[in-house]
Amino acid sequence: MAVQTYVQTVARTLAEEMRRDERVIVLGQDVGVRGGVFLATERLYDAFGPDRVIDTPLSEAAIIGAAVGMAVHGLRPVAEIQFADYVFPGFDQLVSQAAKLRYRSGGAFTAPLVVRMPAGGGVKGGHHHSQNPEAHFVHTPGLQVVYPSTPSDARGCLKTSVRGDDPVVFLEPKRLYRAVKEEVPADVDYLLPVGHGVRRREGDDVVLISYGASMRETLQAADVLAEQGIAADAIDLRWLMPWDETLVLERVAEVGRVVLVSEAPHSGNVLSEVAATIAEEVLDMLEAPPARAFGFDTPYPYAQDRVYLPGPNRILHAVQQVLDY
Repeated sequence: MAVQTYVQTVARTLAEEMRRDERVIVLGQDVGVRGGVFLATERLYDAFGPDRVIDTPLSEAAIIGAAVGMAVHGLRPVAEIQFADYVFPGFDQLVSQAAKLRYRSGGAFTAPLVVRMPAGGGVKGGHHHSQNPEAHFVHTPGLQVVYPSTPSDARGCLKTSVRGDDPVVFLEPKRLYRAVKEEVPADVDYLLPVGHGVRRREGDDVVLISYGASMRETLQAADVLAEQGIAADAIDLRWLMPWDETLVLERVAEVGRVVLVSEAPHSGNVLSEVAATIAEEVLDMLEAPPARAFGFDTPYPYAQDRVYLPGPNRILHAVQQVLDY
């Protein structure tokens, strides 16, 4: 094992997969000589050259469109969108073409591509560099969506995504790129199964569910609760489509109280679907209605961006609601 940051893990995992399989191609704006704006493709250009690490024009439509064409013709492209906020010019290529290809061709063709994009706020980036667009993609049949919160999970989920046969939207919490370090498994075949979440903490008083960067604040809230004698179970979904219904429903049914945490806007939030499924499947086991600590239905602000995020205090308030119900 090696101690790595999140962004180091992404770069080193990509390098491993490129060495393992010559069909893996990296493309995107500034991914080559510069190594990406966040250095998530650092040194790949030197190791694999311009034919496999392709600096593209500033055109998300071209980046994703080219990746779809590569995938159809047998390559395994990993496209980088410099910020998740910029993906929308390439939205049609991803949701109307890549996502539909297997269905449209009756299984004759697949689109084994990964679209990586740094997402989320907390970096003073304002409304064009802080958004969480995951709900758009979760709503699109044919796409897998993953949003890992730790370096180890980024490694395992990225390897699984690169080796899979379906298009994957791979969101990376950029405010955690260099904020966390941990020992990362060295196994070149360290794969995390599609659709599997993980319990970060165990407890029987309340279940906290989150993913991506918000997992950090969720665990901070769990630490505060522990000091108060309240044992929180913390579930990191990791995969948003498909998501781990079995893990969530089993734990919520056993505990009876749940708080869902996401920094994406409140309306149409991915975790609202999780809350609805909980209500449909285990309503009789609940001691209180599910509570939500989400972002607000506003453009992401330039000033006070941390106020927009559901920090530990807002999570604790939601926990108190379900405990007092």
